[in-house]
Amino acid sequence: MALDSWQRIGQQIFVIADASAWWLGDWLIYGQEHYPDRYKIAIAQTSLDYQTLRNYAWVARKFSVLRRREKLSFQHHAEVASLPQGEQEIWLTRAEQFKWSRNELRRQIRAGAGAPDPEAVSTQVKLMLISERRDQWQKAAEQENKDLLDWIVSTLDDASKLALTSRT
Repeated sequence: MALDSWQRIGQQIFVIADASAWWLGDWLIYGQEHYPDRYKIAIAQTSLDYQTLRNYAWVARKFSVLRRREKLSFQHHAEVASLPQGEQEIWLTRAEQFKWSRNELRRQIRAGAGAPDPEAVSTQVKLMLISERRDQWQKAAEQENKDLLDWIVSTLDDASKLALTSRT
């Protein structure tokens, strides 16, 4: 087999393997709503361990299909998944622009090289909530397969768009 053929096959295998992490994560998210023993079933079906499957679902939950970067691997997304959404976007954009490997992205984040401008990324807001309200919001977030903070931000985004369009 010629080297270029061997390399092309390797790239195709990588694309399939990378996509399967997203597919498994999305599959587990779907299963959350329908099957209480989804991880037990998934472990039996895939032979992957519980933590690997949890990681796939966690990353998939952090990135809707529309936010996933085709030019970057699942592992690139996993590197930034714990960051606020604005910072995720900045780091993923840099990784695309500079063609960083997953390891280089990790190094850049740890080094804080070109760290995001705090004013451009986020503003901290502290909410004091009664427990009933927090519980209600948490349930709503879970119904949309979002963590609470992502749900709050998307709900506020929707409300601000509605308010701005109703005034025009």
